[in-house]
Amino acid sequence: MTTEVKTLGDALPREMARVRDELIPLYTSIGPVGAFALTMMRQDLDRAARAMVSGDLVEMIAVYESLKGYKA
Repeated sequence: MTTEVKTLGDALPREMARVRDELIPLYTSIGPVGAFALTMMRQDLDRAARAMVSGDLVEMIAVYESLKGYKA
């Protein structure tokens, strides 16, 4: 049994990539109906990038949880 240790430093960029590469194109393809969700996703991606650059661990955790909430 192999268990992968997942650190926030690994998980947050993965979650950012999932939202950016998988969900944003999907929501873009549905047109204006997806506009609100796209706005929220882009804001959270910006928050995540700022938190990572500044080293704000509390904000990184919060935005990670927010990004995990986006579903296809």
